[in-house]
Amino acid sequence: MTLNLLIAPDFAPERFAGWHLLNTLLQRKSGLALHLLTPTSAAEQAQLVADGKVDAVYANPFDAAAMVRDAGFKAIARPLGKSDEMVVATGANAAPNAIEDLQPGCKIALTDNKDVKLIGLRLLEPADLTEADVQWHMVDTYQAAARMAIKGEVDASFFLAEAYHSLSKLTKSQLKPLIESKLADITHVLLTSPKFGEPDMARIRDALVALKGTADGQPVLDELGISGGFEAMTEEDAEFMIDLMDTLLD
Repeated sequence: MTLNLLIAPDFAPERFAGWHLLNTLLQRKSGLALHLLTPTSAAEQAQLVADGKVDAVYANPFDAAAMVRDAGFKAIARPLGKSDEMVVATGANAAPNAIEDLQPGCKIALTDNKDVKLIGLRLLEPADLTEADVQWHMVDTYQAAARMAIKGEVDASFFLAEAYHSLSKLTKSQLKPLIESKLADITHVLLTSPKFGEPDMARIRDALVALKGTADGQPVLDELGISGGFEAMTEEDAEFMIDLMDTLLD
């Protein structure tokens, strides 16, 4: 039986070749037949999950929390030393030089990435800005968010930190970061659905955790920007992270 492994659509495009390499490697090491799903939007991901087409998913922490609590998914692994941070940036020639310079009524571009928005709202607190004080401009990609900031169409843009740092040198030269989060405890998570049996869950978890430092696994981890590899997660680990996400929501 082929199992569908979905990768969240919030990574830089150049990472997707690495995810295909990882999928192939995990198949070989776990003995499981895995089919990689790479949705292009959060809406497409949600639909695939709702339709029961996802057996395992590498999800952002906000989606992971919902899947664990509402759909019975189990968290089995997470990357080591790779927390989900985010950047608030504006155009290089724009007036704001610090987060406190953003004013009520400001325009902010962002993708449909709920954890980035949650963290971003926390970062806006020094400017005394709430969600209602901002004119939000939804875009499909971080590249589009960058273009809007560079052109002055918005006062700032929200980025997943990895996506921001993966932008081209030319693009970043036209942007000015106002702040970058330092949360450390919130990460993407590998989840398995209730359809995933305990033996298969253990096989894919053990294969993933064992990649670090191996001749075939380490280059793939490096390609994904996850050089520290993965560690196994317990239910207690998952609950702790979910509690952190709840704190961001409060």
